[in-house]
Amino acid sequence: MKLIVFGATGHVGRAITDEVLRRGHDVTAVVRDLSRLTGAYPKLDVVAGDIGKPSTYIDVLRHADAVIASISARRDKDVSSVARNASTILDAAAKAGVSRLAWVGGAGTLEVNPGVRVIDNPQFPAAWRPEAQAQGDALEVFRASKADIDWVYISPAAVLEDGERTGNYRLGGDQLLVDANGKSHISISDYAAALADRVERNDRPRQRITVAY
Repeated sequence: MKLIVFGATGHVGRAITDEVLRRGHDVTAVVRDLSRLTGAYPKLDVVAGDIGKPSTYIDVLRHADAVIASISARRDKDVSSVARNASTILDAAAKAGVSRLAWVGGAGTLEVNPGVRVIDNPQFPAAWRPEAQAQGDALEVFRASKADIDWVYISPAAVLEDGERTGNYRLGGDQLLVDANGKSHISISDYAAALADRVERNDRPRQRITVAY
């Protein structure tokens, strides 16, 4: 497949890029700063572009089978950009004829009980709340979108951390997944594998899903 990756310079984005390259896909990374990625992956094409400005990357989208976006607001410190970028890439990819889009979502809006989200817990760290809510806003953009594209919004477990790639994981929907010990966790490498599986199989179109052990 011909894949376009946004956010390949980030920690999760790099793991996803590793995973899809390992699977033999033809991958192009769209980045704002070429110096942060050029040379890191000999088999990766890197082009300059800004996800918020489709004119900078629309030509590469026209040749893609799927788009993967791992975007945060930490670098620009503008949480409102998350939902805007979700809307922009949905429309741009659909107009370019891309059939699939995978979005790296957040865990904050997963439910721990009916109607009660992770972010609703008073102990949820205040410093994380703006970005968690921003990802929730992006989810609503996806759910309301009429763009003709099979998107999937993939929330990780509550704890997403470095670790080995086992190839094992469980899929869920809007509810937080926990293991037998009550822990909700997944390694970044296994999250990347689960995302790549969804892109290849297109088995959860137009849904928010979650991934955990």
